[in-house]
Amino acid sequence: MIGAIVMIFTLVWIYQSGIKAKAENIFMWVGICAAVFLASQVMLYDVNIFIADLFNGKDVSSEGYERDLTSVGDRKNQEGFQSTSGAFLSYFLELMPPLVGFLILALIRLKFVTKESFSIPNLFSGINEMVSGAFKSAAESMKQGIKK
Repeated sequence: MIGAIVMIFTLVWIYQSGIKAKAENIFMWVGICAAVFLASQVMLYDVNIFIADLFNGKDVSSEGYERDLTSVGDRKNQEGFQSTSGAFLSYFLELMPPLVGFLILALIRLKFVTKESFSIPNLFSGINEMVSGAFKSAAESMKQGIKK
């Protein structure tokens, strides 16, 4: 669920940045970014399952280990992690895939959509405008709804 919300906002950000930069084939880039984000999510959740099983003491190196995304209990931490940082690890495993997907899409946006040079301000440019524009339009629509 968190990944879907991050993906939607990131794709809107890429679309708005592409329109502002007058990029060609912006819908193609938005589609490519959606596919890359979904692929990164699947791969990183698979890595998360592997990490969770390592911390829970399961033998992941044996031939009988065949855990996949559809196994029961994949996302549940019923036994708890056997370390003192169990809560932190649970949060990290849940938030890492969307954040890494966001960073991958930010790099794609920077190099292929806007074609800017690499720097941290350029990597995240346009996010403030997107968020403030969304809040402005929401506030205006509420004002219009109240006037009616």
